[in-house]
Amino acid sequence: MQLLGRKKEQAALENYYHSKKPEFIAVYGRHRVGKTFLMKEFFHNDFAFYLTGKANSTLKGQLLEFDEAVAEYSTKHYKPSRSWRDAFKTLRLILEEETPANSGRKVVFLDEMPWLATEKSGFMPALEHFWNSWGSAQESLLLIVCGSATSWMVDHLLNDTGGLHNRITGRINLQPFCLGECEQYFQEAGIGMNRYQMIESYMVFGGIPYYMGLMQPQLGFTQNVDILCFSENSVLKNEFINLYASLFRRPENHIAVIRALSAKGIGLTRKEIEEAADISNGGRLTKTLNDLLHSGFIRKYKAIGNHSRNAVYQLIDPFTLFHLRFIEGNAETDQAYWSHFSATSGHSSWSGFAFERVALMHIEQIKSALGIGGVLVDYAAWRGEANGSKAQIDLVIDRNDSIITLCEMKYSRQEFVVDKDYSDKLRNKLTVFSQCVKTRKNPLFVLVTTYGLARNNYSGSFQNVITADDLFALL
Repeated sequence: MQLLGRKKEQAALENYYHSKKPEFIAVYGRHRVGKTFLMKEFFHNDFAFYLTGKANSTLKGQLLEFDEAVAEYSTKHYKPSRSWRDAFKTLRLILEEETPANSGRKVVFLDEMPWLATEKSGFMPALEHFWNSWGSAQESLLLIVCGSATSWMVDHLLNDTGGLHNRITGRINLQPFCLGECEQYFQEAGIGMNRYQMIESYMVFGGIPYYMGLMQPQLGFTQNVDILCFSENSVLKNEFINLYASLFRRPENHIAVIRALSAKGIGLTRKEIEEAADISNGGRLTKTLNDLLHSGFIRKYKAIGNHSRNAVYQLIDPFTLFHLRFIEGNAETDQAYWSHFSATSGHSSWSGFAFERVALMHIEQIKSALGIGGVLVDYAAWRGEANGSKAQIDLVIDRNDSIITLCEMKYSRQEFVVDKDYSDKLRNKLTVFSQCVKTRKNPLFVLVTTYGLARNNYSGSFQNVITADDLFALL
């Protein structure tokens, strides 16, 4: 599979490579998102030195891996490393070797660094000494450190207050594929799906390349989901536990918070999370929330029109939501569960909520389609009550101009039809919203849907329509 998408990241790597000064780059992003693949493909595996950490290995085991890498990247014989200080001394000697392969830009790639930097291993002090005493003066050196434990990378590198404070010269936070990149991937892999099916794929797998790569081209989408998630030996049945265990050394609190958030789509305040997850308020809860935020599983937002200081935390990771809703505790023995479920009304209900998450993860495409790509915005789901009447709006975009956009999400197999009843509901939503929020901005309804809006006497309820084609835009 060739390197697809990632245009901004490739442009950044190109700049770092040709900068003619020492660079110390941190690459981070959740497990399975394609960090290692990006680095290896972009640099064509042409590294001056490459090392990847081993999960749950001892210091002795990690140093053994380092020594084996030394033998691969140097023809000279070096003493076995007894500590990370020894290892980085050896790395310096390798980079100073005068060989044709070692001329020009010297790219050092240390992958899965959180696994290398085990507690009391001495890795971080040794790395700090290597960079500050030598690496930072080497114009030819491009040092790339990479990790899936995003919160660890942020805490120990990007926000370090010790010897590596402000030493990182660049960062790449690799996100899941957007829909447009997913389309490129499926086309390259020979997986035949239309855009409607690709959106449903995003509802399940969330644009994670590893999950998409497990799909078999000769099968339809629902068949692939059956095999990967619901068959007797399905590959992804235990992925939820394995995923969080690979990212967080003690994932119990993280999973408790995730479960609490999964029960309320619009999100919970910190106080509500404390009660639902049974985690006392304090540093432990703060670290857990920050870990999940940095890893992209949840997002934090200020409720529109809420003048209190209570932020809301919302679970947005599609695969996590899918697992908790359908895979976990599924006692079904039907090997074609998803194929059969897809024909039920339950699927229609689920897909409506799941489509909201897909749209939320493509807020930049929505802004672009509305012509407000350069406008600062806040965005959130909203619900409220006024004079005994309740209302909920799927997505409110509070723009930094005179307009506030109210988005309705509708996942439909055909053009969406607005009838009189729905038109009346929209008017009621607008009334309740205006009474609760009391904004001076002009509220406008926008429909976000798959195939557009059928024109009739009530279609004027929406001032703008965003379709699936808009969500597939590559920005």
